[in-house]
Amino acid sequence: MVGKVGVGGTAPAAPVVVQSMTNTDTEDVFATSMQVAQLARAGSELVRITVNTREAAAAVPKIRDRLAQLNVDVPLVGDFHFNGHKLLAEHPACAEALAKLRINPGNVGKGARRDEQFAQLIEIACRFDKPVRIGVNWGSLDQALLARVMDENAQRAEPKDATEIMREAMVTSALESAAQAEALGLPGDHIILSCKVSGVQDLIAIYRELARRCDYPLHLGLTEAGMGSKGIVASTAALAVLLQEGIGDTIRVSLTPEPNGDRTREVIVAQEILQTMGLRAFTPLVAACPGCGRTTSTVFQELAQDIQDYVRERMPEWRLARVGVENMTLAVMGCVVNGPGESKHASIGISLPGTGEAPVAPVYVDGERVVTLRGDNIAVEFRAIVDDYIRKKYPERQNP
Repeated sequence: MVGKVGVGGTAPAAPVVVQSMTNTDTEDVFATSMQVAQLARAGSELVRITVNTREAAAAVPKIRDRLAQLNVDVPLVGDFHFNGHKLLAEHPACAEALAKLRINPGNVGKGARRDEQFAQLIEIACRFDKPVRIGVNWGSLDQALLARVMDENAQRAEPKDATEIMREAMVTSALESAAQAEALGLPGDHIILSCKVSGVQDLIAIYRELARRCDYPLHLGLTEAGMGSKGIVASTAALAVLLQEGIGDTIRVSLTPEPNGDRTREVIVAQEILQTMGLRAFTPLVAACPGCGRTTSTVFQELAQDIQDYVRERMPEWRLARVGVENMTLAVMGCVVNGPGESKHASIGISLPGTGEAPVAPVYVDGERVVTLRGDNIAVEFRAIVDDYIRKKYPERQNP
Protein backbone atom coordinates (compact mmCIF):
# COMPACT_ATOMS: atom_id res chain seq x y z
CA MET A 1 0.00 0.00 0.00
CA VAL A 2 2.98 2.29 0.35
CA GLY A 3 3.87 4.29 -2.70
CA LYS A 4 0.37 5.32 -3.68
CA VAL A 5 1.63 8.78 -4.44
CA GLY A 6 2.69 9.45 -8.01
CA VAL A 7 6.41 10.01 -8.34
CA GLY A 8 7.78 12.91 -10.35
CA GLY A 9 4.47 14.71 -10.47
CA THR A 10 2.39 11.85 -11.86
CA ALA A 11 -1.13 11.37 -10.58
CA PRO A 12 -1.52 9.23 -7.46
CA ALA A 13 -3.04 5.78 -7.72
CA ALA A 14 -5.03 6.65 -4.59
CA PRO A 15 -5.34 10.08 -2.97
CA VAL A 16 -3.19 11.00 -0.01
CA VAL A 17 -5.60 11.69 2.84
CA VAL A 18 -5.46 14.85 4.99
CA GLN A 19 -5.80 14.32 8.73
CA SER A 20 -6.01 16.72 11.66
CA MET A 21 -6.57 16.55 15.41
CA THR A 22 -8.74 18.42 17.88
CA ASN A 23 -7.30 20.28 20.86
CA THR A 24 -10.54 20.47 22.84
CA ASP A 25 -11.29 18.48 25.97
CA THR A 26 -13.04 15.41 24.55
CA GLU A 27 -15.27 15.27 27.62
CA ASP A 28 -16.82 18.52 26.31
CA VAL A 29 -19.14 17.04 23.68
CA PHE A 30 -20.29 20.39 22.29
CA ALA A 31 -16.83 21.96 21.93
CA THR A 32 -15.28 18.83 20.45
CA SER A 33 -18.15 18.29 18.01
CA MET A 34 -17.94 21.89 16.86
CA GLN A 35 -14.20 21.71 16.30
CA VAL A 36 -14.44 18.38 14.46
CA ALA A 37 -17.11 19.91 12.22
CA GLN A 38 -14.93 22.97 11.63
CA LEU A 39 -11.93 20.83 10.69
CA ALA A 40 -14.03 18.62 8.43
CA ARG A 41 -15.54 21.60 6.64
CA ALA A 42 -12.05 22.99 6.11
CA GLY A 43 -11.17 19.74 4.33
CA SER A 44 -9.86 17.34 6.98
CA GLU A 45 -10.76 13.82 5.85
CA LEU A 46 -9.90 12.17 9.17
CA VAL A 47 -10.04 13.82 12.58
CA ARG A 48 -8.24 12.39 15.60
CA ILE A 49 -9.56 13.00 19.11
CA THR A 50 -7.94 12.33 22.46
CA VAL A 51 -9.50 9.53 24.51
CA ASN A 52 -7.75 9.66 27.85
CA THR A 53 -10.41 9.30 30.55
CA ARG A 54 -13.56 7.30 31.21
CA GLU A 55 -15.56 10.48 30.67
CA ALA A 56 -13.86 11.09 27.32
CA ALA A 57 -14.56 7.51 26.21
CA ALA A 58 -18.21 7.89 27.20
CA ALA A 59 -18.39 11.15 25.24
CA VAL A 60 -17.22 9.66 21.92
CA PRO A 61 -20.59 8.13 20.89
CA LYS A 62 -22.30 11.39 21.84
CA ILE A 63 -19.84 13.32 19.67
CA ARG A 64 -20.56 10.94 16.79
CA ASP A 65 -24.30 11.52 17.27
CA ARG A 66 -23.90 15.29 17.43
CA LEU A 67 -21.86 15.24 14.23
CA ALA A 68 -24.60 13.26 12.52
CA GLN A 69 -27.05 15.98 13.50
CA LEU A 70 -24.71 18.48 11.85
CA ASN A 71 -24.49 16.32 8.69
CA VAL A 72 -20.78 15.76 9.30
CA ASP A 73 -19.69 12.18 8.60
CA VAL A 74 -15.92 12.58 8.87
CA PRO A 75 -14.24 9.46 10.35
CA LEU A 76 -13.01 9.82 13.93
CA VAL A 77 -9.70 8.35 15.11
CA GLY A 78 -9.36 7.63 18.81
CA ASP A 79 -5.96 8.52 20.29
CA PHE A 80 -5.12 6.16 23.18
CA HIS A 81 -2.17 6.26 25.56
CA PHE A 82 -1.46 4.30 28.75
CA ASN A 83 -5.04 3.21 29.55
CA GLY A 84 -6.61 2.52 26.15
CA HIS A 85 -7.11 -1.18 26.90
CA LYS A 86 -9.22 -0.32 29.96
CA LEU A 87 -11.21 2.47 28.34
CA LEU A 88 -12.17 0.45 25.28
CA ALA A 89 -13.06 -2.61 27.36
CA GLU A 90 -15.27 -0.53 29.65
CA HIS A 91 -16.82 1.51 26.83
CA PRO A 92 -17.46 -0.70 23.80
CA ALA A 93 -19.71 2.02 22.34
CA CYS A 94 -16.60 4.18 22.09
CA ALA A 95 -14.82 1.56 20.00
CA GLU A 96 -17.91 1.17 17.84
CA ALA A 97 -18.20 4.92 17.21
CA LEU A 98 -14.58 5.31 16.12
CA ALA A 99 -13.35 4.63 12.60
CA LYS A 100 -9.78 3.87 13.66
CA LEU A 101 -7.74 3.34 16.82
CA ARG A 102 -4.32 4.93 17.31
CA ILE A 103 -2.04 3.24 19.83
CA ASN A 104 1.53 4.05 20.78
CA PRO A 105 3.65 0.93 21.43
CA GLY A 106 5.92 3.00 23.65
CA ASN A 107 3.30 3.55 26.32
CA VAL A 108 0.90 0.61 26.05
CA GLY A 109 2.50 -0.85 29.14
CA LYS A 110 5.79 -1.99 30.67
CA GLY A 111 7.36 -5.41 30.90
CA ALA A 112 5.04 -8.38 30.65
CA ARG A 113 2.02 -6.08 30.94
CA ARG A 114 3.01 -4.41 27.72
CA ASP A 115 2.30 -7.51 25.63
CA GLU A 116 -0.86 -8.30 27.56
CA GLN A 117 -2.31 -4.80 27.20
CA PHE A 118 -1.26 -4.53 23.57
CA ALA A 119 -3.08 -7.82 22.93
CA GLN A 120 -6.21 -6.48 24.62
CA LEU A 121 -6.21 -3.45 22.32
CA ILE A 122 -5.74 -5.58 19.22
CA GLU A 123 -8.46 -8.00 20.31
CA ILE A 124 -10.90 -5.10 20.63
CA ALA A 125 -9.88 -3.78 17.21
CA CYS A 126 -10.50 -7.22 15.72
CA ARG A 127 -13.85 -7.59 17.47
CA PHE A 128 -15.12 -4.29 16.09
CA ASP A 129 -13.29 -4.60 12.75
CA LYS A 130 -11.36 -1.37 13.26
CA PRO A 131 -8.06 -0.48 11.62
CA VAL A 132 -5.21 0.46 13.94
CA ARG A 133 -2.52 3.06 13.51
CA ILE A 134 0.56 1.92 15.35
CA GLY A 135 2.15 5.28 16.06
CA VAL A 136 5.70 5.33 17.34
CA ASN A 137 6.95 8.65 18.73
CA TRP A 138 10.53 9.41 19.61
CA GLY A 139 9.39 11.23 22.75
CA SER A 140 7.85 8.04 24.11
CA LEU A 141 9.93 5.29 22.54
CA ASP A 142 9.70 1.85 24.15
CA GLN A 143 12.66 1.96 26.55
CA ALA A 144 13.08 -1.80 26.75
CA LEU A 145 13.26 -2.04 22.98
CA LEU A 146 15.67 0.90 22.80
CA ALA A 147 17.94 -0.77 25.37
CA ARG A 148 17.89 -3.98 23.33
CA VAL A 149 18.81 -2.15 20.11
CA MET A 150 21.62 -0.33 21.94
CA ASP A 151 22.97 -3.62 23.33
CA GLU A 152 22.92 -5.16 19.86
CA ASN A 153 24.70 -2.13 18.49
CA ALA A 154 27.43 -2.39 21.12
CA GLN A 155 28.24 -5.87 19.82
CA ARG A 156 28.88 -4.62 16.30
CA ALA A 157 32.41 -4.31 14.97
CA GLU A 158 31.50 -0.77 13.88
CA PRO A 159 28.73 0.56 16.14
CA LYS A 160 26.29 3.09 14.76
CA ASP A 161 26.03 6.57 16.25
CA ALA A 162 23.20 7.67 18.57
CA THR A 163 21.10 9.20 15.79
CA GLU A 164 21.21 6.04 13.70
CA ILE A 165 20.29 3.96 16.74
CA MET A 166 17.29 6.15 17.51
CA ARG A 167 16.09 5.80 13.91
CA GLU A 168 16.65 2.04 13.94
CA ALA A 169 14.79 1.65 17.23
CA MET A 170 11.77 3.54 15.91
CA VAL A 171 11.53 1.48 12.73
CA THR A 172 12.02 -1.73 14.71
CA SER A 173 9.29 -0.74 17.18
CA ALA A 174 6.79 -0.07 14.39
CA LEU A 175 7.55 -3.23 12.42
CA GLU A 176 7.68 -5.59 15.42
CA SER A 177 4.42 -4.16 16.78
CA ALA A 178 2.76 -4.62 13.38
CA ALA A 179 3.96 -8.22 13.21
CA GLN A 180 2.67 -8.82 16.72
CA ALA A 181 -0.72 -7.33 15.79
CA GLU A 182 -0.99 -9.62 12.77
CA ALA A 183 -0.04 -12.62 14.90
CA LEU A 184 -2.92 -11.66 17.22
CA GLY A 185 -5.36 -11.74 14.31
CA LEU A 186 -5.48 -8.17 13.01
CA PRO A 187 -5.44 -8.27 9.18
CA GLY A 188 -2.44 -6.62 7.58
CA ASP A 189 -4.71 -4.31 5.59
CA HIS A 190 -6.03 -2.96 8.91
CA ILE A 191 -2.61 -1.70 10.02
CA ILE A 192 -1.18 1.78 9.45
CA LEU A 193 2.26 2.79 10.69
CA SER A 194 3.72 6.12 11.74
CA CYS A 195 7.06 7.11 13.25
CA LYS A 196 6.92 10.71 14.43
CA VAL A 197 10.03 12.80 15.08
CA SER A 198 10.63 16.55 15.05
CA GLY A 199 13.78 16.57 12.87
CA VAL A 200 13.35 16.82 9.11
CA GLN A 201 16.29 14.60 8.17
CA ASP A 202 15.34 12.04 10.82
CA LEU A 203 11.81 11.81 9.48
CA ILE A 204 12.97 11.38 5.89
CA ALA A 205 15.47 8.67 6.82
CA ILE A 206 13.02 6.75 9.01
CA TYR A 207 10.19 6.71 6.47
CA ARG A 208 12.50 5.72 3.63
CA GLU A 209 13.52 2.72 5.71
CA LEU A 210 9.93 1.90 6.63
CA ALA A 211 8.88 2.08 2.97
CA ARG A 212 11.79 -0.18 2.03
CA ARG A 213 10.96 -2.80 4.63
CA CYS A 214 7.15 -3.02 4.58
CA ASP A 215 4.06 -2.38 2.52
CA TYR A 216 1.78 -1.09 5.26
CA PRO A 217 0.15 2.30 4.64
CA LEU A 218 2.21 5.08 6.22
CA HIS A 219 0.96 8.16 8.02
CA LEU A 220 3.37 11.08 7.59
CA GLY A 221 3.86 13.98 9.95
CA LEU A 222 6.55 15.94 11.68
CA THR A 223 5.70 15.94 15.37
CA GLU A 224 6.14 19.12 17.42
CA ALA A 225 6.75 21.01 14.16
CA GLY A 226 6.33 24.36 15.91
CA MET A 227 4.44 27.60 15.38
CA GLY A 228 3.87 29.80 12.37
CA SER A 229 6.31 29.82 9.50
CA LYS A 230 8.78 27.53 11.28
CA GLY A 231 6.22 24.75 11.63
CA ILE A 232 4.96 25.21 8.08
CA VAL A 233 8.43 25.24 6.52
CA ALA A 234 9.69 22.26 8.52
CA SER A 235 6.62 20.15 7.77
CA THR A 236 6.70 21.04 4.09
CA ALA A 237 10.42 20.30 3.79
CA ALA A 238 9.98 16.82 5.26
CA LEU A 239 6.68 15.79 3.71
CA ALA A 240 7.44 17.08 0.23
CA VAL A 241 10.57 14.95 -0.09
CA LEU A 242 8.76 11.78 0.99
CA LEU A 243 5.65 12.43 -1.08
CA GLN A 244 7.77 13.08 -4.15
CA GLU A 245 9.37 9.67 -3.63
CA GLY A 246 5.96 8.01 -3.50
CA ILE A 247 5.99 7.49 0.26
CA GLY A 248 2.92 8.23 2.35
CA ASP A 249 -0.81 7.57 2.45
CA THR A 250 -2.09 10.04 5.04
CA ILE A 251 -0.53 13.28 6.28
CA ARG A 252 -0.92 15.69 9.14
CA VAL A 253 0.76 19.06 9.59
CA SER A 254 1.13 19.40 13.37
CA LEU A 255 1.20 23.16 13.87
CA THR A 256 1.19 24.76 17.31
CA PRO A 257 -1.68 27.25 17.05
CA GLU A 258 -1.30 30.78 18.24
CA PRO A 259 -3.32 31.59 21.38
CA ASN A 260 -6.99 31.42 20.32
CA GLY A 261 -5.74 30.68 16.79
CA ASP A 262 -7.67 28.82 14.13
CA ARG A 263 -7.09 25.08 14.31
CA THR A 264 -8.01 24.70 10.65
CA ARG A 265 -4.69 26.26 9.64
CA GLU A 266 -3.02 22.84 9.76
CA VAL A 267 -5.64 21.46 7.36
CA ILE A 268 -5.11 24.27 4.87
CA VAL A 269 -1.32 23.84 4.95
CA ALA A 270 -1.62 20.08 4.37
CA GLN A 271 -3.94 20.67 1.44
CA GLU A 272 -1.61 23.29 -0.02
CA ILE A 273 1.37 20.93 0.20
CA LEU A 274 -0.50 18.28 -1.78
CA GLN A 275 -2.00 20.72 -4.25
CA THR A 276 1.15 22.69 -5.02
CA MET A 277 2.90 19.35 -5.67
CA GLY A 278 0.17 18.44 -8.14
CA LEU A 279 -0.95 15.40 -6.14
CA ARG A 280 -4.48 16.56 -5.33
CA ALA A 281 -6.78 19.54 -5.91
CA PHE A 282 -8.81 21.01 -3.06
CA THR A 283 -9.50 24.64 -3.84
CA PRO A 284 -8.66 27.09 -6.64
CA LEU A 285 -5.07 28.26 -6.39
CA VAL A 286 -4.35 31.98 -6.44
CA ALA A 287 -1.03 32.98 -8.02
CA ALA A 288 0.02 36.46 -6.95
CA CYS A 289 2.90 38.78 -7.75
CA PRO A 290 5.44 39.21 -4.90
CA GLY A 291 5.82 42.91 -5.64
CA CYS A 292 8.86 44.98 -6.53
CA GLY A 293 9.86 48.59 -7.19
CA ARG A 294 7.29 48.70 -9.98
CA THR A 295 4.45 47.95 -7.57
CA THR A 296 4.60 50.59 -4.85
CA SER A 297 0.81 50.47 -4.52
CA THR A 298 -0.71 47.82 -2.26
CA VAL A 299 -3.76 47.41 -4.51
CA PHE A 300 -2.64 44.06 -5.94
CA GLN A 301 -1.80 42.72 -2.48
CA GLU A 302 -5.21 43.70 -1.15
CA LEU A 303 -6.96 42.19 -4.17
CA ALA A 304 -4.98 38.94 -3.92
CA GLN A 305 -5.94 38.63 -0.24
CA ASP A 306 -9.55 39.49 -1.01
CA ILE A 307 -9.78 36.85 -3.75
CA GLN A 308 -8.03 34.18 -1.69
CA ASP A 309 -10.35 34.80 1.25
CA TYR A 310 -13.36 34.80 -1.07
CA VAL A 311 -12.38 31.48 -2.63
CA ARG A 312 -11.84 29.85 0.78
CA GLU A 313 -15.16 31.17 2.02
CA ARG A 314 -17.17 30.01 -1.00
CA MET A 315 -15.35 26.73 -1.68
CA PRO A 316 -17.53 24.51 0.59
CA GLU A 317 -20.61 25.71 -1.32
CA TRP A 318 -18.94 25.44 -4.73
CA ARG A 319 -17.62 21.95 -4.00
CA LEU A 320 -21.13 20.70 -3.22
CA ALA A 321 -22.72 22.42 -6.20
CA ARG A 322 -20.16 22.15 -9.02
CA VAL A 323 -17.97 19.40 -10.43
CA GLY A 324 -14.27 20.21 -10.87
CA VAL A 325 -14.24 23.75 -9.48
CA GLU A 326 -11.22 22.91 -7.31
CA ASN A 327 -9.11 22.78 -10.48
CA MET A 328 -9.70 26.43 -11.33
CA THR A 329 -6.64 28.71 -11.12
CA LEU A 330 -6.55 32.46 -10.51
CA ALA A 331 -3.82 35.05 -10.97
CA VAL A 332 -3.56 38.52 -9.44
CA MET A 333 -0.55 40.33 -10.90
CA GLY A 334 0.91 43.70 -10.05
CA CYS A 335 2.35 45.21 -13.24
CA VAL A 336 2.81 44.86 -16.98
CA VAL A 337 6.11 42.90 -16.84
CA ASN A 338 4.68 39.45 -16.10
CA GLY A 339 1.06 40.40 -15.47
CA PRO A 340 -0.55 39.72 -18.85
CA GLY A 341 1.46 36.55 -19.50
CA GLU A 342 0.81 35.04 -16.07
CA SER A 343 -2.86 36.03 -16.28
CA LYS A 344 -3.22 34.21 -19.60
CA HIS A 345 -1.93 30.99 -18.03
CA ALA A 346 -4.64 31.03 -15.34
CA SER A 347 -8.31 30.19 -15.69
CA ILE A 348 -8.97 33.81 -14.74
CA GLY A 349 -6.25 36.43 -14.34
CA ILE A 350 -6.05 40.14 -13.74
CA SER A 351 -3.07 42.39 -14.45
CA LEU A 352 -3.18 45.47 -12.24
CA PRO A 353 -1.32 48.66 -13.12
CA GLY A 354 2.14 49.15 -11.69
CA THR A 355 3.65 52.47 -10.68
CA GLY A 356 3.29 54.97 -13.50
CA GLU A 357 1.24 52.61 -15.69
CA ALA A 358 -2.18 53.45 -17.10
CA PRO A 359 -4.86 52.93 -14.40
CA VAL A 360 -6.50 49.99 -16.11
CA ALA A 361 -6.65 46.28 -15.23
CA PRO A 362 -7.21 43.85 -18.10
CA VAL A 363 -8.88 40.55 -17.16
CA TYR A 364 -8.13 37.32 -19.02
CA VAL A 365 -10.40 34.28 -19.08
CA ASP A 366 -8.91 31.04 -20.39
CA GLY A 367 -6.13 33.01 -22.06
CA GLU A 368 -8.34 35.59 -23.76
CA ARG A 369 -8.69 39.22 -22.72
CA VAL A 370 -12.40 39.74 -21.99
CA VAL A 371 -12.74 43.01 -20.12
CA THR A 372 -10.75 45.90 -18.64
CA LEU A 373 -11.61 47.01 -15.12
CA ARG A 374 -11.17 50.51 -13.72
CA GLY A 375 -12.09 52.46 -10.63
CA ASP A 376 -12.76 51.57 -7.02
CA ASN A 377 -14.89 48.44 -7.49
CA ILE A 378 -12.32 46.16 -9.10
CA ALA A 379 -12.49 43.59 -6.28
CA VAL A 380 -16.28 43.30 -6.45
CA GLU A 381 -16.27 43.14 -10.25
CA PHE A 382 -13.52 40.52 -10.29
CA ARG A 383 -15.42 38.33 -7.82
CA ALA A 384 -18.46 38.59 -10.08
CA ILE A 385 -16.34 37.40 -13.03
CA VAL A 386 -15.19 34.42 -10.94
CA ASP A 387 -18.79 33.54 -10.01
CA ASP A 388 -19.91 33.81 -13.63
CA TYR A 389 -17.01 31.64 -14.82
CA ILE A 390 -17.88 28.92 -12.32
CA ARG A 391 -21.53 28.90 -13.38
CA LYS A 392 -20.60 28.55 -17.04
CA LYS A 393 -17.51 26.33 -16.81
CA TYR A 394 -18.30 23.70 -14.20
CA PRO A 395 -21.41 21.50 -14.44
CA GLU A 396 -23.86 21.23 -11.61
CA ARG A 397 -23.30 18.24 -9.39
CA GLN A 398 -26.12 15.73 -9.64
CA ASN A 399 -27.35 14.46 -6.30
CA PRO A 400 -27.41 10.65 -6.12
